[in-house]
Amino acid sequence: MNGEIIVVGTVSDDPLASDVASSMKQEADISDLMSIKCFANSEFCPRFLCDENDMTRIGRSLEGKTVVIVSSCSGEYTRNSRAMRTFLVARAAKDNGAQRVVLVEPDLFYSAQDRGPRPEHGRVDFTRSETDYKKFDGQPFSAALYAELLRTSGIDDVLTVHNHSTSVQELFTRQFNGNFLNISPARLYADYLANHEFVRHPERHLGFVLCAPDRGAAHFVSEVYAHLTENTRNMLLPMTPSLLMMDKERCSERKVIIKAHKDSPTCLEDIAGREVVVFDDMVRTGNTIVECCKSLKAAGALRVIFVVTHFYSSPEVKENLNDASVDDIITTNTLPSILNRDMQGRLRRKMLILKIERLIVNTLLSDVLRIGPPSFKRQYTIDISRKNPRWRRTIDLQD
Repeated sequence: MNGEIIVVGTVSDDPLASDVASSMKQEADISDLMSIKCFANSEFCPRFLCDENDMTRIGRSLEGKTVVIVSSCSGEYTRNSRAMRTFLVARAAKDNGAQRVVLVEPDLFYSAQDRGPRPEHGRVDFTRSETDYKKFDGQPFSAALYAELLRTSGIDDVLTVHNHSTSVQELFTRQFNGNFLNISPARLYADYLANHEFVRHPERHLGFVLCAPDRGAAHFVSEVYAHLTENTRNMLLPMTPSLLMMDKERCSERKVIIKAHKDSPTCLEDIAGREVVVFDDMVRTGNTIVECCKSLKAAGALRVIFVVTHFYSSPEVKENLNDASVDDIITTNTLPSILNRDMQGRLRRKMLILKIERLIVNTLLSDVLRIGPPSFKRQYTIDISRKNPRWRRTIDLQD
């Protein structure tokens, strides 16, 4: 790795930070580059390590260097405490001469708080109602504050993954003068489906049905569809994917009704005997997804795969997604705790994880730092429990 780039984390054992550093070919351990400590009064104080005998470059040990801070939410630290740590690590970098500070935060904090109680609080792609404004009455516009604090602390660029909020994307792009990159995993998912899932039974494959469970997922699913169509065009046994768009009607906090959109390219009656892949950016309760998958199974779907980028492994999610309507789950390690088999619980028998540090590094090198072409042809590696029936087949197919 270029010696002018330093990859660090905000906690000593952040697995994603370590994986990104390793993929960037950083030889030094993160703990050898920065001391992460707390004072007796509990205040956090990071310190970039430098030559103790060098009295000529005090406060300038990082001059000319780019510091990449990788922040993910795992372990015992809350998102609030991790955010504060990011501010202080970024300020430590800038106060010691760093030329550029890049934040890699795959699951961008405070994105769910993407608007406030007034019209100028968030630009969304729908007309806000009085009810929507009232929902945020008395609250701060937290996403905007977070962007402002990151910028004030010294962050120059922000890289995240599959952020669904148009409000967040707009305000971060504006706050960082265009230096905000929201990585789409659409091409990654298309590659995995074509090169791993399709090859299981190509002789009887009718083509995947790619399903958007609600309006918010439609654009992303269309993006996966375009890449998958391209990936499978020249296969010996070509398959033609289809698009199914669903509508969600919320009846209460925990109850939704799912049905096919009237303008969906594929109807529910057309999916009998086919494998359906449902996509979403995140799952926090699993209620909507399970209702969607039940509808698909009732329509005759042979197999239903749920693909989600940010997987919150809560007891409610694990209970809901254990439903028989969900045959397989594919997610990423944007929340690294999902790599822990105990966090997967009983879902480990149907869960597969696409580790995306390669995707992050490729994007850093080519699109953020602009110092060279991508390092990796395949942008993911696969993590899967031996209790998953697909384990042996998946391991045999890995590059």
